[in-house]
Amino acid sequence: MGSNIAARRAAKANRRKALVAQKRKAELAPASLQGRVSRAAAAPFHECLLNAELFTGGIGTLVFVRGTRTTGFSVAAFLIDAWCLGVKNAYLRSLAADELETFLSIVETSEPLEPIDPSHARKLLREVARWSRAIGFDPHPDFRAIEPIFGDVNADACDTTFQFGHEGKPFYIPGPTESPGQVKLRIKQMRERLGEDGFEFAVAA
Repeated sequence: MGSNIAARRAAKANRRKALVAQKRKAELAPASLQGRVSRAAAAPFHECLLNAELFTGGIGTLVFVRGTRTTGFSVAAFLIDAWCLGVKNAYLRSLAADELETFLSIVETSEPLEPIDPSHARKLLREVARWSRAIGFDPHPDFRAIEPIFGDVNADACDTTFQFGHEGKPFYIPGPTESPGQVKLRIKQMRERLGEDGFEFAVAA
């Protein structure tokens, strides 16, 4: 008899633990990247900015913002390498109004940002990701999760034709955080895919 009572108590305790675990998982879900993006996509559009020199310099930041001054802002930022690597970085931040102003002023110290239509931004991101993937470079791992922040923005509403690469070829310029091994691997990959004359690269001495 005693053993049956103990077994029932143990089973009840296990069920209670399972319910607590499920509740905790549900509470944490909105904090996941996908959950944050989903909530952000439902907020009002605020602004969309792009480095005005993206195609002349090869690399630049695209910033897409949703939210209001009272509720706060969700800021999606994408570092684009239009000459070779595509979407090099992607991240999402939640900022108050004053924090957004500070963030944009910091970006603008090194990049001339200009307003663009959201459809232009979404088409640019999708096409540069597709182009770089075709030459062997996948977009940043978080790109797929963050891109839906555009919500119902229609990329097809943009009629701009984008030309990626430099003078008709991918042009690889390693960034300051890329290791020598990473640089060597990427050059090797392009040689194998594109041939010796199918791309250009520049490596600092």
